[in-house]
Amino acid sequence: MDTEVAAAAAPASNPYGFGALIDHGTSVSYTILGILLIMSLVSWYITFTKYWDQYRLGKSARNVEKNFWAAGSAREGADRLPKDDDFRAIAESALRAAAHHEGRLGDRISLRDWVDMALTRAVDNLRSKLSGGLSFLATVGSTAPFVGLLGTVYGILNALIKIGLSGQPSIDKVAGPVGEALIMTALGLVVAVPAVFAYNILLKRNKAIEDIMREFTGDLEANLIGGVKPEVRSSVRPAAPAPAAVKK
Repeated sequence: MDTEVAAAAAPASNPYGFGALIDHGTSVSYTILGILLIMSLVSWYITFTKYWDQYRLGKSARNVEKNFWAAGSAREGADRLPKDDDFRAIAESALRAAAHHEGRLGDRISLRDWVDMALTRAVDNLRSKLSGGLSFLATVGSTAPFVGLLGTVYGILNALIKIGLSGQPSIDKVAGPVGEALIMTALGLVVAVPAVFAYNILLKRNKAIEDIMREFTGDLEANLIGGVKPEVRSSVRPAAPAPAAVKK
């Protein structure tokens, strides 16, 4: 009696879940699961590394506002930035271009065009670094559901073949293999949805960083060509004027 009560109280194992898919899987289903796993791991790795790069660039942009333009010259401002700073690399490329604009080169290309070319190359390199990996996220977001669907189609086909060979088309013979096959589609969506979200968020943050770089390069070019420095933003408001004395 006690044995029957314990057996009734024990939760029944799910014969149609993910564990059953692992236990009764084939080489094709294992391959599809491996592909989805690799897609997911690489997507999360790219997401975290790109977010860290964007955070570091945002911190560098605040450092530029605080230290670079507060210096007496562009050369001194670049020296104030860390050696591995991306904004320092942009500034040094422009400083090198301005220092080597001489001889016959100066007769053919103006200093403004020469510095602009150097800044464009430096910004393009940084933009390429920022966008690296985003294409993989877009690919995962668009293809992972189809990879999972491929596993579902294969699982249903394999189940129908087994049912046809056994000659017993009962509901328990159909529900198990079909349920296991549909898990593949769910896994494909689980991999694809975070990749799509990460792609859109990182792309938006990249655009904001590119706007900051565009503003910095424009100010730097104006400083090197015309000696113009941008106004340093200050959070301190000017004091209000004292009220005029009332004449009696």
